[in-house]
Formats: sequence, C-alpha cells, structure tokens
Amino acid sequence: MGRGKIEVKRIENNTSRQVTFSKRRNGLFKKTHELSVLCDAQIGLIVFSNKGKLFEYCTPSLSMGQIVERYLKTTGACIPQHDNREQVHNELTRMKKETLNLQLSLQRYKGDDLSTVHLEELDQLEQQLERSVNKVRARKYQLLQQQLDNLQRTLMSNHEQKQQAELQHQQQQAMTELKLVELQPPLPPPQPVLEQFPFHGEEQPSGVLQLATLPLHLYPYRLQPTQPNLQESTSAPGCSYIW
Repeated sequence: MGRGKIEVKRIENNTSRQVTFSKRRNGLFKKTHELSVLCDAQIGLIVFSNKGKLFEYCTPSLSMGQIVERYLKTTGACIPQHDNREQVHNELTRMKKETLNLQLSLQRYKGDDLSTVHLEELDQLEQQLERSVNKVRARKYQLLQQQLDNLQRTLMSNHEQKQQAELQHQQQQAMTELKLVELQPPLPPPQPVLEQFPFHGEEQPSGVLQLATLPLHLYPYRLQPTQPNLQESTSAPGCSYIW
C-alpha cells in the first residue's frame, strides 16, 4: 500500500516551523554540495529565513560574487548604476541655505545684526518674541505654583508631626502622673466627729455639760470695747480677758 500524499502548507506552530526549516536547510545544502562535487557543477544557493537571516552555499572553488557576476553576464541583466553626484550637490546646497537661514533667525532672536531687517520682519519678530515670552512666563508661573504647593504640603506635614509629638508627650506625662498616684499609699477612712472624743466603750455624751467636762486646750481671747474713746492704754481697766 503506497504512502498518501502529504499536503504542503505553511506550518503554523513557530517552534515546529523553525525546527523544520533548520532540518530542510541542512538537507538542501548537503544535496547541493553532493551535486557540485559529483557533477563538477558551479552552484550558488542563497536562502533567507522568515526572520531575514541569510544562509548561502556556493561551489568551494568559487565565491558567491563570481557566481552572481557570471549569472548577470549570461542573462544580460545588470545592476543599474546611477550617477547621483548632481543630486548630492543639490541636497548639499539646500542644507547650506537652510543652515544660513537658521543662523540669521537665531541672530535676530538674540537682537544681533538687525541693520538689514525690514520693518515688516521686525514687526513679525516682535510678535514672535512676545508669544515666546508669554509661554516662558506661563511655564515659570506653573513651576512657581508647584513649588508653593509643595512647600505648603511640607509645612502642613511638619505641623501635623509637631502636634502629634505634643499629643504623645502629653499622654506620656499623664501616664507618668497616673503611675505616681497609684504608687502613693491610700488615705485612712474618715472618722465621725464624736469618735475623736475619749469616751469609753459605748458610752456617749448625754448633753452639753458632759462635753464641757472634757479637757480642752483653751487660749485667752482679748475683748476690745466697741467705743474707741474708752481705749486709753494697753493696761487700761477697759480691757478685759475672757477664758
């Protein structure tokens, strides 16, 4: 049973296509070399891959240039040779003229050598300079505004950091004071007033007279007469003491 005919079409898979190209190229070069040696043929083979890489083979006794030159002579074809010296000269002249115009424009923008400039050209130059100055000022204002915004953000950030540091300091100070209060001994509980008097047991004073019998530390108080004309001296009879 014979082999079926294989359909020849482009291999879609990149890896498979690259492997197939490498194998078939090596086989093609091998067959070309065998044909050149066995039959004493002059062969030149040029192959470009799908990525533009060049592969070539020619008969070992010749070069690819010799084979191409022989091909051109045999077929009567020739590589056209153009004398482009005139084109190069014209391009060089154009570039020199353009360079000169640019130099003159630069001198005018700088205010140098305005003696040959006409009034209309000066008017156009003035308008162009004004537009340029306006653009420069607008860009300058934009940069200054950006710097001002950055400075304000920096100041706000520093102020917030300062406030946060002060708040942390106050919190630490409050915690320190709280710890000091916790370390102090507790105060004794308050006692009633009657417990400060030396009664024995459950005996309580029955009246004002009983309270009056308790030993008290009494200090004399000097009484002064209400009428100032009665005060004659410190030892006058009008002065009396009460105990």
